[in-house]
Amino acid sequence: MLENKRILFVEDSPTMRRIIANSLRQLGVKDFEEAENGLDALEKLHESEFDLLMTDWNMPEMNGAELVEQVRKLERFKNLPILMVTTRGMEEDVLKAIQLGVNGYIVKPFTPEILSNKLNDLFQNS
Repeated sequence: MLENKRILFVEDSPTMRRIIANSLRQLGVKDFEEAENGLDALEKLHESEFDLLMTDWNMPEMNGAELVEQVRKLERFKNLPILMVTTRGMEEDVLKAIQLGVNGYIVKPFTPEILSNKLNDLFQNS
């Protein structure tokens, strides 16, 4: 199921981008794009179609919460599944992300199995 999905993931850390890319490849995802921050991601969202947006929370220029707010304001993206992948694991952070409109939340570090389960849940429910 995942091999047919096009994913945009947003992460400012080059090391974490490599980990996410490797995890996606392990899960059979062949079509994904990377963005370094929310501004970069918004630009890519407008240029191309994606089945899922994965975003970190803490990033320069435009953080993940701001990105989610901007994306959810646009009719075109109202049904786009968004997965927050972050080190912020406090209950209030999770609740705020859900209020902003994310569909799933993963706390770093994570395993490919955790990512697989979350992605499959998101795509089954979207």
